[in-house]
Amino acid sequence: MDFRLDQDQRDLVRGVRELLVGRFGRAALRAAADGDGGLDRGLWRELGEAGFFALRLPEEQGGVGLGLPEAVLVFEEAGRALVPGPLVATHGAAGTVRGAAEGTVVVTEVSGEGLVPWLDAADVVLGDAAGAVPVRSVDPLTPLHRVPGAGGRAPEAGTKGGASEAVTGGGVSEAVAGGWAPEAVLLTAAEQVGTAAWCTDAAVAHAGRREQFGQLIGGFQAVKHLCAGMLVRTELARAAVHGAAVTADPVEIAGAKLLADEAAVANARDCLQVHGGMGFTWEADVHLHLKRAWVRAALVLPAERAAERVAAAL
Repeated sequence: MDFRLDQDQRDLVRGVRELLVGRFGRAALRAAADGDGGLDRGLWRELGEAGFFALRLPEEQGGVGLGLPEAVLVFEEAGRALVPGPLVATHGAAGTVRGAAEGTVVVTEVSGEGLVPWLDAADVVLGDAAGAVPVRSVDPLTPLHRVPGAGGRAPEAGTKGGASEAVTGGGVSEAVAGGWAPEAVLLTAAEQVGTAAWCTDAAVAHAGRREQFGQLIGGFQAVKHLCAGMLVRTELARAAVHGAAVTADPVEIAGAKLLADEAAVANARDCLQVHGGMGFTWEADVHLHLKRAWVRAALVLPAERAAERVAAAL
């Protein structure tokens, strides 16, 4: 099976990366991290206009008409750029929640663990968020609420007020199994691959310019081993995510999420190690990737649940 990207897919990746670099580059990322943590509605609408949320909608419904493999490529770029907001939920709701595809409506959902990201910024909530209370999030760009007593429940479609006028059809909740829709798990895994890849690139770049004891630290064997391990984890996770995007098999998706979580968290830690003391400062971007990786890993199909799914299928 040939998993190499075709020209259209390469063009898609390049186009999305250029859009995000231009619209949400490092300066915008730092401004968001240092700001009040609010959602940039202008960016959300621009993503909608670019087809980010409507990527898998049929063309006759106003979408782009692409498939899950292309969505994985797009979400990897979003993960690399650390774009904030409930991207996966809004993408999944395109076609069932009016305005989601165009980026004029922000959709979030109650996770299988009873956590709700970006609740205050959302126009529509999938699931029962009644009584949700704010909890401290390690990631400054992912505000969280928790629903008391929730956990492991499959969410249903609704709005923040409990009504469902903004939801058309029942497709939002029908695909959910055990509290996590397989496609949402896979797209979150793709975001984790983006973080793993960013950390690898950042570590290699730093090792190629930082000098210690009269030579570049990239010449030290210990640093070489760290960077090589990061690359292996990234490529292994990417291959698993791409493969699961082709088969859409829930067990393969769970396995891909396990590998992607490990790659994102471990690579961020190793990236910190390569950067040394300066990597632990607020001004460095590495900690933002590590914190987002932690949140993604806990928010959508945590490792113990993913391992249970894979083990049950063996």
